[in-house]
Amino acid sequence: MSNIFTSSIGKKFMMSLAGLFLIVFLVVHLGINITLIIFNSTETFNKAATFMGTNPVIMVFEVVLFGGFLLHMIYGVILQIQNLFARPIGYKKANHSQTSYFSKYMLHTALIITIFLILHLFDFWVKNKFLGEVSKVTYNNGKTYHDLGKLVLERFQIGWVVVVYIILLLGLGFHLHHGFQSAFQTLGLNHKTYTPLIKGMGVFYSIVVTIGFILIPIIIYFFK
Repeated sequence: MSNIFTSSIGKKFMMSLAGLFLIVFLVVHLGINITLIIFNSTETFNKAATFMGTNPVIMVFEVVLFGGFLLHMIYGVILQIQNLFARPIGYKKANHSQTSYFSKYMLHTALIITIFLILHLFDFWVKNKFLGEVSKVTYNNGKTYHDLGKLVLERFQIGWVVVVYIILLLGLGFHLHHGFQSAFQTLGLNHKTYTPLIKGMGVFYSIVVTIGFILIPIIIYFFK
């Protein structure tokens, strides 16, 4: 059992499971964010955000999510270092395949995502949970919610914030493109019949998720 956490194959396996968990979370997160441009009110967004932040089951998954991200990041760095020590001198003939191109910059894009996550958490989670800087709003059901939707709309009215957000999201999309198919391959789904389908799904997923997240600040900046 300890080999799962110490062996190279075990680290890749755990990293892949954590990555797939994060892939699912991004879809949920995108769905909640889209409500800000679909509706003229932040009510749906605030209720969904409050549910995600107060429901006991979701809160457990929130801890799992952070743990999964840290696990994914730590194992990624460890594997990258191991690979560097395993071949300190580069191959004489470079492999210019699409997979090697994307995998080459996985550590760089992972760093971009980490920076984005830190800024994102401080701007929304820390200010809401610990600093009390988020205003509150009461709806017809008589309940009061933190108006996180208003905070998002205010942030995306600032031009440089939108630009930085888009740049960081492009790094996320780049990371997802390779990470999606790599995770399934590590889990053993590597077959001449299924691999092209998984690669296609990875491309579709990374494009849709990245464009979806990018469109939200653009629409808010120009039309909200």
